[in-house]
Amino acid sequence: MLNPSLERKKHLVTLMGVALVFVILVLLDHSGMVNTYIRTILLQTCFTIIVVTSLNLTLGFLGQLALGHAGFMAIGAYTSALVTKAMVNAIKAGQMAPLPNVLMFAIGLVAGALMAALFGLLVGIPALRLRGDYLAIITLGFGEIIRVAIQNIPAAGGKGLAQGQAGQALIGIMKMNDLYLVFWIMVLCVAAMYCFVRSKFGRAIMAIRDDDIAAASVGLNTTFYKVLTFTLSALFAGVAGAIFAHRGTGTLQPNDFSFMRSTEMVIMVVLGGMSSLTGSICAALVLTALPELLRSFGENRMLVYSVVLVLVMIFRPAGLAGRYEFSLYRIFFERRQKAGAAEPTKGGA
Repeated sequence: MLNPSLERKKHLVTLMGVALVFVILVLLDHSGMVNTYIRTILLQTCFTIIVVTSLNLTLGFLGQLALGHAGFMAIGAYTSALVTKAMVNAIKAGQMAPLPNVLMFAIGLVAGALMAALFGLLVGIPALRLRGDYLAIITLGFGEIIRVAIQNIPAAGGKGLAQGQAGQALIGIMKMNDLYLVFWIMVLCVAAMYCFVRSKFGRAIMAIRDDDIAAASVGLNTTFYKVLTFTLSALFAGVAGAIFAHRGTGTLQPNDFSFMRSTEMVIMVVLGGMSSLTGSICAALVLTALPELLRSFGENRMLVYSVVLVLVMIFRPAGLAGRYEFSLYRIFFERRQKAGAAEPTKGGA
């Protein structure tokens, strides 16, 4: 049985660690070490962490192979971008009172997340009755359908909305590349997913992953838990898509969410370790930074990138973290307590 007091201490230590990382980030930013290029990479890392950990809910903790996760990210991106564009246009036309960019971004982000969750629910109800290759094919098809549909919707191209043109990149998107804001959004999303997998819902979906029939035999509504997890996974993918849409380039195009994007997400989940949020975070950090670090290799950098992936899967087939979750409390307090308890025994001997 979990000790509530101990759990609170663990969460407090984790929060202190996150706050320390944020302070270091602020200090580096104010010292001038974080230039525009590094800021772009850090922003990309933040939304990649969100989308990879969200996919791990379905792929790792639930044990269902989904290959269309980029589709939910696309829905979140385009919904949020069109919502913020509509608000900006309404403010310019005098139809709406001026709002801070942060508030408009928050409204767009919530709208994108909810729209992605709605599509996750609609897709999950029929699709999650299947398993394995069949589910993979359905989700893959869904991701491609979304991409092609967006490409043929006039409101999602050109200047968007009433002035949109099908088949073009969406332009004129509000820029909201506040690194500090995106950092805390990422922290909140990962914390929410961690709480979910540590709750009774998380234990239920892991029981379904380990043995679907046994879980159903003890009274678990397997369809409900599968759809719930799939919907939450889509919701957080929508959050990542909203951040991606407003990352600062001002443009968005359907090819940003191709099948290759979904494949990259699956690779990151497997590389980091299925059923490990810590592993997903590490994999997102490594695989986002690695291509940039290998730019000195020129055209051969993707070859080196591939070799690194192959070597990791040979020597760490369970992923970088396996099912391990990193804990500051375990490192700094539990080990010290064990060492203190072992000292009298050692002296008595």
